Amino acid sequence: MMDEEATKRYCRSDNEQKQKPAEERGSKVQVGQEEREIIVLPQRKTDELDDTTEMKMSASDSSSCCSSCLSLKDRCPRPQGLLSLLVTKVCLFALLFGVVWSITGTECLPGGNLFGLVILFICSVLGGKLVGMIQLPTLPPFPPLLGMLLAGLLLRNVPYITDAIVINTHWSAALRNIALSIILTRAGLGLDPSALRRLKAVCVRLAIGPCVVEACIVAVVSHFLLGLPWVWGFILGFVLAAVSPAVVVPSMLLLQREGYGVEKGIPTLLMAAGSFDDILAITGFSTCLGIAFSTGSTWMNILKGLLEVVGGVIAGLILGLFLCCFPSKDQEDLVLRRTLMLLGLSIFSVFFSHVIGFAGAGGLCTLVLAFLAALGWKTDKAPVAAMVGLSWDVFQPLLFGLIGAEIRISALSPSTVGLGLACITIGLVIRLLVTFLLVHFGGFNLKEKLFISVGWLPKATVQAAIGSKALDMAREEGNETLIKFGLDVLTLAVLAILTTAPVGALGIGLAGPRLLARQVKDDTEGGATTTSSNGIGQEKDNVTLESKL
Repeated sequence: MMDEEATKRYCRSDNEQKQKPAEERGSKVQVGQEEREIIVLPQRKTDELDDTTEMKMSASDSSSCCSSCLSLKDRCPRPQGLLSLLVTKVCLFALLFGVVWSITGTECLPGGNLFGLVILFICSVLGGKLVGMIQLPTLPPFPPLLGMLLAGLLLRNVPYITDAIVINTHWSAALRNIALSIILTRAGLGLDPSALRRLKAVCVRLAIGPCVVEACIVAVVSHFLLGLPWVWGFILGFVLAAVSPAVVVPSMLLLQREGYGVEKGIPTLLMAAGSFDDILAITGFSTCLGIAFSTGSTWMNILKGLLEVVGGVIAGLILGLFLCCFPSKDQEDLVLRRTLMLLGLSIFSVFFSHVIGFAGAGGLCTLVLAFLAALGWKTDKAPVAAMVGLSWDVFQPLLFGLIGAEIRISALSPSTVGLGLACITIGLVIRLLVTFLLVHFGGFNLKEKLFISVGWLPKATVQAAIGSKALDMAREEGNETLIKFGLDVLTLAVLAILTTAPVGALGIGLAGPRLLARQVKDDTEGGATTTSSNGIGQEKDNVTLESKL
């Protein structure tokens, strides 16, 4: 029994010992497989980890770059103010030049017409801005048109620049005629029939008397001092006799806003009479111009001048009635269409009158049609007048720049300049005296009469518009004697602008607050108006008004 149990125990232990190696081998195989799997799997995981780490590193690099760019953007300020404005305007001018050059080619290169016009326009605008920025203590700024005129004068008379700035006389005359038609259109739209009815006799005397007397005095003086024929003397007289709305109207509006002279209607009087004064001067100029360039007997020339006046008025009446009806009020973009029709008919009238040989009729036709159209539109004329004013903002630098570019200082004789200044001075003195006498019975005191006389001095816009017209017609005729007379007229027109425009603007700005009574609204008494005296309180107001002017 013991032996059997011992043998069984031995066999069981032996089997267990045999099974253990087999299990160890199996476990080793499994462990090896697991080890192999463990060795393979971590290798794939490390590759994925490398890719993810690279992506994370690149993302972190890009994010760091973006963050650095953002921080750099935040640290570097954007250009603002004057620097940004300068860069923007330079880019705009360069873009404009590039577009025009790509279309026209050599015409836009130095020596071409377009190049000269673009440079002249840019310099005129910059000159106007610079002169407008001149601010002397307790004095109003100078009119920008002086800077535009001086820019054209410098471009024509500076060596080397003159060779590059070449403008065809035909182009220059056409652009000046367009500017003239815009000026006449604004004058016709600006006429106020109600102010004429209200002021009546004083307005008529102020509009007619000084203009006619100055034109006659200048004609006589220029005939004896400069040797001009009588007809050309009257052409020069009517050129110099017109007052400048570009200087008078803004100054009067500012005085009216501040209450100076409002009680007696002095700003309204000067603005209304200024429009009629310009119309009278242009009418006289057109009539004398037609007589000067007519051939035949003297009586036939006078009859032709009268026919030009009558024909221009009749054509203006017809075209003005047409504008009252067309375009009708039910059309879209009514203001734009009215403006285009008005400007188109005005420019056509000026140019067509040259074609048919009645050069003086175009200006009168433009005045009459604009005035009649404004009467038909009534209160709707204000937006049309505003759009016409925008077109004037474009052509004003061209007009004054081209007028300045017509003057060659080397070709001027000192005697012409000196005698011309004498003619201008004599005419201004007589104009001052006549204006003072004509408003004597208008109910104004001594200081107000002095202010009206000073406010009737500035000359600029009309002189620039019609001063070169006689020269252009003389060039078309090809007569050297007539060209000399035309140059004399243009030279004196430029001298009148350079002398009277700044003097008149400064005179209005300084004399207005000191010579006119101020109408002040009293808020404590329910809006009642009181007239301030010329005391200490008004002196303080004068300083503030001069700074605004």
